[in-house]
Amino acid sequence: MLVRRRLLHAAAASIAGAGASWLLPARAAHHHAPARPTTGGGTGDYATFLATVRRDAIRQGLTADAVKRALDLSAPNPQVIQRDRTQPEFHLTWAQYRDRVVTQRKIADGRAAFAQQRTILEQQVLTRYDVAPGAVMGIWGLESAYGALTGKFAVVDALCTLAFEGRRAKFFHDELFHALSILNAGDITPDLMTGSYAGAMGQPQFMPSAYLKYAVDIDGDGRRDIWHSVPDIFGSIANYLAGSGWVGGESWGQQVIVPDSVAQSMLGRTQTRTLAEWMAMGVHQMGGAPFDRPTDTGAVLRPDGPGGEAFMVYRNFAAIRRYNPSDFYALAVGLLGNEIA
Repeated sequence: MLVRRRLLHAAAASIAGAGASWLLPARAAHHHAPARPTTGGGTGDYATFLATVRRDAIRQGLTADAVKRALDLSAPNPQVIQRDRTQPEFHLTWAQYRDRVVTQRKIADGRAAFAQQRTILEQQVLTRYDVAPGAVMGIWGLESAYGALTGKFAVVDALCTLAFEGRRAKFFHDELFHALSILNAGDITPDLMTGSYAGAMGQPQFMPSAYLKYAVDIDGDGRRDIWHSVPDIFGSIANYLAGSGWVGGESWGQQVIVPDSVAQSMLGRTQTRTLAEWMAMGVHQMGGAPFDRPTDTGAVLRPDGPGGEAFMVYRNFAAIRRYNPSDFYALAVGLLGNEIA
């Protein structure tokens, strides 16, 4: 899901709650899907397109009943088309982005949600996945404001529309068939499969391909319900992080002091050094204390350049970033999670 960072920033700016996971096609797992038929944009062509989708879905082994219920459509969704074609563009600094997504309200809501759901998270999820609770809570908060903002679009309708005439038709065509596979398995019904206009589903805002790879049934009801089941939601986020290389017992990162004299070219995710080497360059923990484990390695980010905030990031930062490939997003998840848990 390699989409320009400006779209991530636009989502963050729209409302400090609904996340931007749907904007990132790099998150999608790669599964084979039939070639997309050529279309011309009219409702007649759309009927032909749907007929081809129905035929191909049945050929792939989906039941005729499931296909009929899922694809009971007549025309492209104009709201989806409008949203896809009118993405606002924002150019935010890190400080602006942080202030919009890591708000005092978001922190307070997260602490309340954590207090309410802590037993589920710690006893049903973290016993299976050695993932920090703060990381799960941070993602939950940024993606859907702890379940409050999940999107109200019918996912199959949205994906059909975007597969038919969207800017990334091949990607959405593949995601459409993944969504049909989910419906065929009985995890959710078409009327309850809701999400963003771009097809990101439920409280973790998984694209259908990510759902097939990472969604789990924690509550034992036989369904992977990322829309309503808190255990399944937490478990699916934790499974995503675990599958992305999360290392138990390690931090994602921390804010640090970096002298302005350190050139920006020396910093960034790929510039890893031992903490001893960073200290020799004048980098220290907040308050000026040296690092406790000087042989560990990390990279320093200073998103806004000299004079701005700086962070030492470790391996788990990369795991968060695989959920959404943006430094800003991963930093925000880490900081929000630190405040909550």
